[in-house]
Amino acid sequence: MGTLRFDVLTLFPGILAGPLNESILKRAQEKGLLDVRLRNIREFAEDRHQKADDAPYGGEAGMVMKPEPVFKAVDAAKAGSPGAGFLTILLSPQGRIFTHREAERLSREERRIILLCGHYEAIDERVKEELVDEELSIGDYVLTGGELAALVVIDAAIRLVPGVLGDEESAYRDSFGDGLLDHPHYTRPAEFRGRKVPEVLLSGNHDAIWKWRRRESLKATLLKRPDLLETAELTKEDRRVLEELKKELNKHQ
Repeated sequence: MGTLRFDVLTLFPGILAGPLNESILKRAQEKGLLDVRLRNIREFAEDRHQKADDAPYGGEAGMVMKPEPVFKAVDAAKAGSPGAGFLTILLSPQGRIFTHREAERLSREERRIILLCGHYEAIDERVKEELVDEELSIGDYVLTGGELAALVVIDAAIRLVPGVLGDEESAYRDSFGDGLLDHPHYTRPAEFRGRKVPEVLLSGNHDAIWKWRRRESLKATLLKRPDLLETAELTKEDRRVLEELKKELNKHQ
């Protein structure tokens, strides 16, 4: 089992420190499957006030992250792991959308991943031109900084590394594992406030349970995210079930 390695460059490392010391992220580090190093960009600023931003040329509103401390922080990250390859990613609303497929790709990454968290209005363009290999976005909206996006990337990628989750199959069975949304889940009690668990799940018939779950997964995707069906991994039987579901839905409209 390999180790997924991240250097997170940020102005606010405290935002990440708490979540990294909880739950699966903490256990993955204890197992040696995840290595995360937080680097405070302010520590690489050139003035005694650790100033990491300045007004933009051209007179726009807002502040821009200065290039000098970012370049030095990246240099320090690379110097800390001599001989390693590096992939530098800027978390940015302008980046490619981060999907399950992107998480799978990063979970297999053998290079050390540098996650650069932007802040303020923008980051100096020379950082993108010289240091950044790719930009990733977790959605079409703007956050106050890239720290929460970095946590999303780390969390989504590490749970796909073998040995991190207790059940090796659970990561694949989750939503998006095969391009579809997940099926409904139930636990005890079998009846709660008049609502009963579907009988098939109590039957012990594993084949019937699998078919029910697959049908419900297809149904959820059809109702909530029909766009996913265009690229999902569908069998001939899946397509037959989808046609049945579409007919049923049309009857109730």
